[in-house]
Amino acid sequence: SKQLFNHPYYADHMMYTPFRVFTSAERVVREFSEWMSGDVAWQMQSKLPPGATLCGVILSSDKTHITNMCSGKVAHPLLISLANIKMAVRNKASSHAFLLNALMPVIEFIHPVHRICSVLEARLFHECRDIVLQPLKVAARIGRMMSDPAGNLCHCFTPLAAYIVDTPEACMLACIRGKTSPVTMASYKDFGDAFQHERRTGARTLSQLSRIQCDPNDVERYFALCKDFRLSGVAEPFWRNWPLSDPANFSTLEPLHHWYRKFWDHDVQWCKNALGAPDVHAHVAKHLWCVTPELDFCYSVLHPIVGMRHFKDSIMALKQVTGRAQRDMQHFMVAVIGGAASRDVVIAVCALMDFRYLAQAPRITSIIQDRIKATLVEFHNRKDKITEEGLRRGAESSSALNHWFIPKLELMQSITPVAVILNRHFGIMNFKFCAPQSSLPVDLQIFARVPILCCFHATSLIACET
Repeated sequence: SKQLFNHPYYADHMMYTPFRVFTSAERVVREFSEWMSGDVAWQMQSKLPPGATLCGVILSSDKTHITNMCSGKVAHPLLISLANIKMAVRNKASSHAFLLNALMPVIEFIHPVHRICSVLEARLFHECRDIVLQPLKVAARIGRMMSDPAGNLCHCFTPLAAYIVDTPEACMLACIRGKTSPVTMASYKDFGDAFQHERRTGARTLSQLSRIQCDPNDVERYFALCKDFRLSGVAEPFWRNWPLSDPANFSTLEPLHHWYRKFWDHDVQWCKNALGAPDVHAHVAKHLWCVTPELDFCYSVLHPIVGMRHFKDSIMALKQVTGRAQRDMQHFMVAVIGGAASRDVVIAVCALMDFRYLAQAPRITSIIQDRIKATLVEFHNRKDKITEEGLRRGAESSSALNHWFIPKLELMQSITPVAVILNRHFGIMNFKFCAPQSSLPVDLQIFARVPILCCFHATSLIACET
C-alpha cells in the first residue's frame, strides 16, 4: 500500500478525505461514485484520530493457473490496491494500480472425508492471509506515517475497504458453508425471496464462533458443531482482529461472477427453453446430426451491426464464454425472444437486463437507486411464469424445477435497500471491474511485472468509465 500511496503517478488522482456529492445546491439528491463518497468511509474516518488519513485497502484473489507447461500449477494470487485512487485511473490496465502482494498456496489434502478437506482448505486460506496481512492490521490499529505523492507525511490507517472474490471464495471469507448467503443470513430456501434478509456482520459470526465449545483442532467434531450456525469450520477468520473491517462492508458484489455468470447460467437457459427447437420436417431431421436450438438460429440470422459482435454460429456450443461474450449476448437477448416467449417471461428477462445495466452506472443517485430496486420488484412479480412454463430446468436431469435456489439472485437484493447500503456495494463495484479471470492462464513471471486484475475487465464491462 505504501508503494501505491506515495507513487508520483497518482499525485493528481488521489483522494485523502471522505466527501459527499449532491446533484444540486439544495442537497436533496445525493450522488455516489467513489468509495470516499460513501457513508462507510465517513464512519471509518470519524473513528480515527484527528488529522489521520484513511487509506482503504482493496484486496482481490482468485484461483489462477500460474504455469501452463509444468503440471498446471495453481495458486491464489493476492493483489492489493487503494480505494483512495480515483476509479477512472484505477480501472485502467496501464495504471498498474493493483500490485501482487503474495501467491497463496493451493493444497490438496489427503483426509479420507472430502468435506473435512474443504474445512482444512478454508483454514489454510484464512491462516495465510492472517500472516501476510498482519502489517496492514497493525497500521489499521495504530497507524503508520507515510509520504503522499507530494512528499507530505500523513498518519495513515489501513482498514479493509473491499475484498474482490467470486461466490465460493466469498463464502470462504464469511466462514460459512455452501448454500448460504455470504452477505445476509439467508439460506438456500430463502434465495428466491423478494426482499433483503438481515445482514451477516462480522460481530455476529464471531459471536456464533464463541458459542462453539470444542477444541478447533478436533476438526471433525468442531465442524459438526458448526452445523447449527451453517459455519464452515474456520475458528479464526483473518479479519477478526482487523480494526474497522467488517465482512458486511468489504464483501461486495462483482459484475463478472455474480451478474454475468448468472445471465449465462440461468437467463440464457430460460430463453433457450422458451424458444425450444426449430420446426423441421421429420425426413429432414433424421439426416441431421443434431437440431440447432431456436435461440442459436435467431442469433445467427441477426443483421451484423458495426461495433457489435455477430454470433453467426451457435452460442450454446461456445467452449469458453468470457464476460465480454456474455455482454455481447445481452445486447440482443430481449429482441431475440420478443414475440416468441410469453409476455411475462420477456418482461422478467428484460427486468434483469435493466438491473445489470443500471447497477453498473459510474454514478448512482437516489433516483437510479429507485429504478434498480424497481427492476428487482418487476422480476419477482413475473418470475412465477418461468417456473409455470417449465423453463427453469436442472443442468443434468433437464427436469423442470419449481424453486429459486440461486445464490446470485439473492445477492442482487444487497444493492438497493437504502442509500447507505447501496453505496457500500456500489462504491466497490467499479473496483471489481478489474477482477481476475480464474481460467486465464498466465506465466509466473507475469505476476512480477503486470497486475493481472487489469487484463480482462478494462474492456469488458458496459458502463465503466475508463
